[in-house]
Amino acid sequence: MNKEELVKEIAKKTRMPQKQVAEIISLMIDSIEKTVAKGKRVTLVGFGTFEARKRAARTGRNPQTGAEIKIPAKTVPAFSAGKKFKEVVSK
Repeated sequence: MNKEELVKEIAKKTRMPQKQVAEIISLMIDSIEKTVAKGKRVTLVGFGTFEARKRAARTGRNPQTGAEIKIPAKTVPAFSAGKKFKEVVSK
């Protein structure tokens, strides 16, 4: 399911205009992105937690040449599924 399909599904269930649903979803995503970018966590109880995680610098290998390369440390977004979400998916 992509964003457009999600908008249609929610609009159908809520009987709200698709444009309004799309705006709400965009605002939600934007709020999550900005909060995680600030280093804070966003927890939706039962669904999951969005957070920023730090990756340490490490040494890797260039797959074409086999030469060692240094991979710098960086911060990446992460999602941990909540208990209810895990239960629904595992059924």
